[in-house]
Amino acid sequence: MKMKEANVYDLVFLGGGPGGYVGAIHAAQLGLKVAVIEKDKVGGVCLHRGCIPTKALLRSAEIFRNTMESIQYGILTEGTHYDFAKVQSRKQNVVDQLHKGIEFLFKKNNVKLIHGYGQILRNPGDLDLQYLEVRKENGEKEIATTKKIIIGTGSRPKTLPGLAIDGEYIMTSDEALEMSSLPNSAIIIGGGVIGMEWASMLHDFGVEVTVIEFLPRILPLEDEEISKEMTRVMKKRKIKIHTQTAVLPESIRITDRQVELDAKNGDQILHFKAEKILVSVGRQANIEGIGLEDVNVKVEKGVIQVNEYFQTTNPDIYAIGDVIGRLQLAHVASHEAMIAVNHIAGKNPEPMDYLAIPRATFTNPEVASLGLTELEAKEQGYNVKVGKFQLRGNGKALIYGEVDGFIKFVTDKTTGKILGVHMMGPHVTDMITETAVARVIGATASQVAHTVHPHPTLSEAIMEAGLDVHDEAIHA
Repeated sequence: MKMKEANVYDLVFLGGGPGGYVGAIHAAQLGLKVAVIEKDKVGGVCLHRGCIPTKALLRSAEIFRNTMESIQYGILTEGTHYDFAKVQSRKQNVVDQLHKGIEFLFKKNNVKLIHGYGQILRNPGDLDLQYLEVRKENGEKEIATTKKIIIGTGSRPKTLPGLAIDGEYIMTSDEALEMSSLPNSAIIIGGGVIGMEWASMLHDFGVEVTVIEFLPRILPLEDEEISKEMTRVMKKRKIKIHTQTAVLPESIRITDRQVELDAKNGDQILHFKAEKILVSVGRQANIEGIGLEDVNVKVEKGVIQVNEYFQTTNPDIYAIGDVIGRLQLAHVASHEAMIAVNHIAGKNPEPMDYLAIPRATFTNPEVASLGLTELEAKEQGYNVKVGKFQLRGNGKALIYGEVDGFIKFVTDKTTGKILGVHMMGPHVTDMITETAVARVIGATASQVAHTVHPHPTLSEAIMEAGLDVHDEAIHA
């Protein structure tokens, strides 16, 4: 089964999400002949059912909250309300504009977009080529032939055993994004990033929110002080939070257009009732049915195994993004794709430093972090020195009227090395990048602190936290 070289791609991406489309454009810029196989729309979950639509809704919720609180700033409003149909329309307009932008970039960079469901085929004998079957919606099939493949098929929401998603009363974030109207009350099962973003958003729109988390704290992957402060702030906002509480799926029942469920906290059985349940208990990799078992690609614990350049156990097949089970973040998938492409192109890229990757949670207030938590650093044997600054000591935070939160550096006392940075407050998802750059270039917290920051800005809190590492904070 020999193929003419003109019909062979240098690289085919299986999946056109933030890893696939970014990697494809980069590969084309390097002169490779590239195609992307996508069964839905390019942009993936991030653009169509994740990052972008949720942040568009969060922005509308923020505007509504600010309007409702405007009297604090001397602005008087009467009869403020929202039109959720227009909120949804604006969200979709943002998504559509970005989607068209990606399609334009594909044409500009000569990236071939192949619509359909892709499956990698067993190599029929050409040891230097890979084959993918693409099944179209109309039942037709075509074969894509390539020298290399990068798998970026993403992930989908998990649910609890025995808990059926009906899309009306019980939903994941996928279904919640399509709600035509908001409920008066909602139970969110899962207090991780997605769950807490939805809790914050729904509350800002006036929904009564209850969060049920199985683990001892919400945002369990963040520094413990972040979790503790976020819990305090959310409870202050009248969001109910129940940690160390296990939902009993068999207890769920729908009565009088409401959902009721029981949950266990220690020896106590708690009863909950709301109009909607949002299940947010993590995501699982989309690796079924794409032919991995036929092409010597190793899978463990539901994710594809790769090396530091994202090569699988088949050296001609790479994998990036949620399917490899590392940080499930859009910007991580994009950068992993860049490294994989550069490796394929012989550019000798540096492996990814996951401790320099910023993580962002778009709650109110926002959370951003990178590297090790204080506990993780201690468990790894570091002699830890912490510097922290409360935002209520920052002039710009007071001007904004948003003083909940802090900036925290976790450093190695011996070397001054930045081990982790943890932020909570307004716009920290934008500010975290300064510390990511510091981590990449090997700057210490002291060097960050002695970089002049403009006044009055929120970024001065980073400077103060850096100074506090050496007990030199000015406004603490």
